Amino acid sequence: MSAEAARPLRVYGVVGFKNSGKTTLLERLVGEIVGRGFSVSTLKHAHHVFDVDRPGKDSWRHREAGARQVLVASRKRWALMHELRDEEEPELETLLAKLAPVDLVLIEGYKRGPHPKIEAFRGENDHPVLALEDPQVRAIATDAPDDPRLSAARVPMLDLNDPATVAAFILADLGLPARTGAAEG
Repeated sequence: MSAEAARPLRVYGVVGFKNSGKTTLLERLVGEIVGRGFSVSTLKHAHHVFDVDRPGKDSWRHREAGARQVLVASRKRWALMHELRDEEEPELETLLAKLAPVDLVLIEGYKRGPHPKIEAFRGENDHPVLALEDPQVRAIATDAPDDPRLSAARVPMLDLNDPATVAAFILADLGLPARTGAAEG
């Protein structure tokens, strides 16, 4: 087993309700953490039927014909699509096991998962605070730190619009050493 394959899998989630800023925060965190020299992968949970393929394209036609898996490859990238057909949705751990080893996997969604999380919270939305019910929420990234709904939360408040600070919090919480410089291939 290679040293890279033996590396422990570190995961951290970004959770929140619709329009809370999860995707934007996660996108900015990826750039920030990769810029600090770490390798990062992402895993996003979708609550709806989605397609990464376009109707009429060869890979779409293969899936529509009944293929369980379709792998598309070029000199720039490869993608593997797996149709569940009548199978149950895989557990988070099963999906994480399919990823290549990296320093950190950032997860968008899976708000009920057992991994550590940052909650994205926008004051303009009328949503409850997940941190009040989930001990795995380690901090709240918000644009409204004085929102009364957050007053009972016993976690740090971070600026939703400051990905450098949020990234530093995540890396410190995971015990990842500070690095500088761009990531290697």
